[in-house]
Amino acid sequence: MDANRDADRWGALADGTRLAIVARLAEGPRAVGKLAAGLPVSRSAVSQHLRILKDAGLVEDVAEGTRRIYRLNPVALAALRDQLDTYWQRALAGYAEAAEAPKTNTREA
Repeated sequence: MDANRDADRWGALADGTRLAIVARLAEGPRAVGKLAAGLPVSRSAVSQHLRILKDAGLVEDVAEGTRRIYRLNPVALAALRDQLDTYWQRALAGYAEAAEAPKTNTREA
């Protein structure tokens, strides 16, 4: 596991516009123009956000004629999901441990 790469991926998702782009790409591959439609930023800004997502390894692109088609990188998303699953399991284990621990009375009679 590359901690820096993981941090880059989580950091890339921390921006609301990039998160919206990822949500749109989850519906299927799209060109920049289709991604920009309906977003409150310019097509140029969407391209910049895509560059950050691509640099983080979350998005891949292929040339199709004169345009580029972007899609999510399923391997990178699976790695993030695995991390979340690990955190979730640790949190549940900690909760179970706390719930099963004997209660102590801190008040003295």
